[in-house]
Amino acid sequence: MRKMTYGEGIREGLRSKMLEDPNVVLLGEDVGPYGGTFGVTKGLWEQFGEERVRDTPISEGIIVGASVGAAATGLRPVAELMFIDFLTFGMDGLVNQAAKMRYMFGGKISVPLVLRLPAGGGISAGAQHSGSLEAWVTHVPGLKVVYPSNAQDAWGLMLTAIEDDNPVVYIESKVLYSKKFQVDDTVAAIPFGVASVKREGSDVSIITYGKQVEDALSAAKALAEEGIEAEVIDLRSLYPLDKEAIFASVAKTHRALVVTEEVKRGGFGGELSAMISELCFDELDAPVVRIGALNTPVPYSPALEAYVLPNTEDIIQGIKSMF
Repeated sequence: MRKMTYGEGIREGLRSKMLEDPNVVLLGEDVGPYGGTFGVTKGLWEQFGEERVRDTPISEGIIVGASVGAAATGLRPVAELMFIDFLTFGMDGLVNQAAKMRYMFGGKISVPLVLRLPAGGGISAGAQHSGSLEAWVTHVPGLKVVYPSNAQDAWGLMLTAIEDDNPVVYIESKVLYSKKFQVDDTVAAIPFGVASVKREGSDVSIITYGKQVEDALSAAKALAEEGIEAEVIDLRSLYPLDKEAIFASVAKTHRALVVTEEVKRGGFGGELSAMISELCFDELDAPVVRIGALNTPVPYSPALEAYVLPNTEDIIQGIKSMF
């Protein structure tokens, strides 16, 4: 075992696939000598050169469009947008081209594109740089979506993402980039659609992903002192989704809480809640509870930002409301 930051886990996933396959290329704003907005690609330009680590113009439409074209013609591009909020400028290329090309060409074309999207709040980046927009991309047929919560999963999911012949949206938690985690000496690719049980429990299931896994584990620890044993499920992959792991946990605990950092209204958490309510109704001893951000843009002020985003205490109170 060794310690590694979340950002380093992403980088090592990139590095290992670049060493293995010369068709893997990186592109985005400042991914070259500068090392990326959050330092994730640091050192890769020096190692692999400017032909494979390419700085782009400040245009998300160009970044996504060029990546789709590169993927369709034989390369395996990994594109970085500075913030998930800027996906608005690249939505046509991602949603109307990358997600639909294989279907529209009868499976005769592949689009092995990975789109890296730093997401979430917690660093006082302001309303235009703090979004959690996973519901947008999970809604689109043809896209795969992953959201790691730790360095090992970040590495393993990146290996799988680059190997996949379909477009993969790889969402990253900005607040986790510098946090250190234990990582195995050898990291294997993590299959999509396989959740991880981070904590066993018998009284309630917490379904979550990304940074909220840490909050869920903190809440579970506090609840255990009061005699409530919470099971924490880290989805890792939002689509494909490990429904079996969710159903098995709910069948064991008979209560479910879904927590995401996104605004609760219209969020991916609502999809999870509806699925559990529809397919596990007879197993539930209480309605599914959802925890999410308040219905407002994320404030710049650290105090207001903390008030808007969900936290450990919100999870604790949500679980207590079920008993």
